[in-house]
Order: sequence, then C-alpha cells, then structure tokens
Amino acid sequence: MDKTLIIGTRGSALALWQANHVKDRLAEIGITAELKIIKTQGDIIQHLRLDKLEGKGFFTKELEEELLNGTIDLAVHSHKDLPTVNPPGLIIAAVSEREDPSELLIIHKDCVDLKRRLSLKFNATVGTSSNRRKAQFSAVRSDLEFTDLRGNIQTRLQKLRDENYDAIVLAKAGVSRVDMDLSDFHVEVIPPVEIIPAPAQGVLAIQIRESNSALFAALQPINDVEVAKTIAVERKVLNLFDAGCHAPLGCYCRPTATGYEAWASIADTADDFPDRVYVQGTDTAEMAQRIFKKYAKDRVFPKTVFISREIDENSYLYKALNNHQIQFDARSLIKIYPIINKLDPFILKHVDWIFFGSKNGIENFFKLEPRLSKKTKIAVVGRGSEEALRQFDRVPDFSGEALGVNMEQIALEFAAVANGGTVLIPRAKESLETIQKALSEDTKIINMPVYETVLEENVDKTNAEVLIFTSPSNVEAYFTENLLDPEQQVICIGRSTGAKFDEMGIPYTLPYSPDEIGLAEAVFGLDY
Repeated sequence: MDKTLIIGTRGSALALWQANHVKDRLAEIGITAELKIIKTQGDIIQHLRLDKLEGKGFFTKELEEELLNGTIDLAVHSHKDLPTVNPPGLIIAAVSEREDPSELLIIHKDCVDLKRRLSLKFNATVGTSSNRRKAQFSAVRSDLEFTDLRGNIQTRLQKLRDENYDAIVLAKAGVSRVDMDLSDFHVEVIPPVEIIPAPAQGVLAIQIRESNSALFAALQPINDVEVAKTIAVERKVLNLFDAGCHAPLGCYCRPTATGYEAWASIADTADDFPDRVYVQGTDTAEMAQRIFKKYAKDRVFPKTVFISREIDENSYLYKALNNHQIQFDARSLIKIYPIINKLDPFILKHVDWIFFGSKNGIENFFKLEPRLSKKTKIAVVGRGSEEALRQFDRVPDFSGEALGVNMEQIALEFAAVANGGTVLIPRAKESLETIQKALSEDTKIINMPVYETVLEENVDKTNAEVLIFTSPSNVEAYFTENLLDPEQQVICIGRSTGAKFDEMGIPYTLPYSPDEIGLAEAVFGLDY
C-alpha cells in the first residue's frame, strides 16, 4: 500500500507494545504505519470494578468509533477485550500468533507456602477484578480472599510491592510482552488447562472497516489462520452465553494431532463453584455448540457415583459432585504396603532426577526421609502428584500436566530433559515401565519399588450409576467377582486403568488429566 496507515491504540505500555508489534509485522510485508493513542472508558474510569462499567467493550469502544469515523485505518486490540459481535461496518481482518495464555500468580515472598496448592499461604488476599479468575481459584483454594485490582501492569505490581495484596493474578502474555522484572516475587505459572483463560487470551486482533477490502487483502500475510480457528471456538462459546469480559467464563481451545480439544469453565457468579467440561473434535463450530449444550438448565446428572478412593469434603471432586447434589460412595478396593524401610544415601547422592508417577510413590518415598542432593531435580506425572509432593515442601522441576493422560508423550518430554543423567524412579512393585522405555541408553535408570498393592477380598458391588476407577489394581479387585450392569457408565483415571477395561471389552470415558479436576470434567461431560 502507498499510504502510511494510522494504527489506533490505547496508551498503556502493553497496548503500545502490541501496536508496535503489529507495526513491525506490517513493515515486514512492506506497509508503513504510525500510531495514534486513544483513551478508552476503561482507561479513564479506574475507581469502578470492570463488571460495574456500562455495557461491553469498555476498552475498545472509542477505538472503534475513530475507526468508523475514518480518523484511523486500523485498531489493535487485545482480542479478549472485544465483544463477540463487531459493530456494523467493522470486521476483524487478522489475528496474531498466540502468546502463552497461562495465568501468572505473582506472590509476595512473605506469603509463600509451598505445602499448599498454588504455593500461597492460607487465607491469602489475592488481587484480581476478574470474576472468571475468582470462581476458578476459589474452586481450587476455597480459603482465598479476593480484592479488586485495576490499573496497568506496572501499577498492579507496585500495589503488590506495597503489600496491598498477598498475591495478584496477571495474564502471562501481557507480562511477557512488556518484559517485567518479577525477581522480587515468587511466581507460579498456571497452565490454561488448570485455570482456563478468557476466550482469545494472548491473541491480538486487527480491526478495520468492512468496506476496506484492499486493506483486508493486504493484511492476510500476517493473519494466523490456525489461531483464528482455535479462538473461534472460544469466542463462539462466549457469544452463545451472551457473556462479556467480566463473566465468570473461561474457554480454551488448541490443536491436536487429529483435530482440536477444548475446555470450558462456567459459573453463575464469581462466588459459585464453576462447572468444567472437556471436549474433542474436528469441527470447531460443532465443538462450541456441544460445550453450550452441556450447560443447559434442564440437563440431567447422575444421582450416584462410585469412586475407588477416599475423598474428603475439601477436595475438588467432592465440591464438584456436591454442586449437583450427586451422592457418592468413595472407598479404595486395595491396600498399600511399603516394601523398603531404608534408603542408600550413596545412591541418592548421585541422582540427577527423581520421577514420580503416583501419589503413593511420593508418600512412600518421603516416609523414608531421603536426604537429597541440591542438584537433584524432581519430575511428576501431573497435578495430583504435584499436590502430594507439596506436602513435603517440594515443587516439581518437570510436570506432565499439560499433556494430560498421555503417558507416552509425557515420557518423551521427560526424556528430552533427563537423558544422559541418572534417573531414580520410586514406583509400585510390578508397575508399567513407560518412562524407563523412553529414556536413552546412556541414561542410568534406578528402578526402586517402594510399595506394593494388595487387593481387598469380598468387595461389595455398587449400584451407582457412574463408576470411577483410579488404578488398574482397583479394577482387578472389583472385577474379581462383580460384573458391570448394562446401564452403569465407567470413568478411568488414566490409560493404564482403561487398559483393563479394554481387555474386557467394556467402554469407558477417559478424562484429560489423571486427577480430581479431570475426573470432575469427565462426570460433568457425560451424556445422561
């Protein structure tokens, strides 16, 4: 294009970074541009919570008005700030690559408690104005208190330094873009599969006048088509619920080898427990509709659930079942017995990595009071193991959480960081060796059985409508004599547990992650 384009943007450091990023991308394809700073309602009104501001689009309306008036040629927005319906005459011509959509929990160092989930002390005060974050964080840690937080990133961090809060929550994408120094805080990166982000979080939207077909065509080289497909699911869910930025709704979609997978978390208010659902598919429009139908007011849920482990009233699964008045029978069908009572300190001295594949492995290993070298790193299979590890004042250096129940992929990812060293694997006697098989020949592997499982005898049959099995041993114990009724549905916590049902030819549901959040998603996602 011959003319110099005018880019409309807000004036914060983050907004200017985003606008300059688009300006640089335009320069790469031979288009020159300059910036025009425009103040929005959200920038001017700082004393009200976001959900108290009038209407939707309070960070975008003024930019859109100037675009319609022709005083700017394009506007750059954080896509998550945009209403799902464009004003008449405007369209989104291009979207950027996606920055990591994770959340950052930034904690004042005096308020860190590694034994607790999220590394935050009991009854901590967390700064956020997002109802979505409040609902999801409360579901994981019901003791937390929330206080509204407004202002740009720099202002919010200074409020934390001034001890107005014990911690604050920010989008990782924004912090990464403005390159903030967080060295004086403890930072927890919370993946988007644990705290589900706002639709289109981490994506920039380039908005133009619909009539400007020449500019639309010129922008296509910087349009990320794959990102546009994934956020279409998220934005469609937002649209179907007619929700705005302040709604307690999160949705996240990403590509897989065979299609797409998506998560949603929705609550009525910030004070309510959110329902989560996980879906897979190849048709993004159909996936959004499927998610929407799961939240229908007239949906029928199972009345009773059996789970082959004990759960307490503070657990995520307990709260998720209680949210729909689902009665449950929780009892383990196996007993755990330690195998060894002493560790060789010489072996531990030379270990580079310890990989834990289960909560039982962690508990039985640390009961031996190991003295670990400072160089020794710890890996866990996912969220459930990480939570058990925190009880021993340790956080993992590697977690397979983002990979769900795909143990083969977790093994490959772990091997990429551990190959060539010495890896200790505390495990159950006669357990599968998926991790070991993925490690290279020059890796020294120390297999250490630390516990064994013994099946209960004379297990009582359950009449629950849904049966959740949490280990292969529990499946063996239950199906020694008992048979499944035709109308009962089965959920397996992981692939190795599901393999037992594969042998019997019994269908089952496999959650995304082998923990209580994954199980809650699976129960909510059942067709009943």
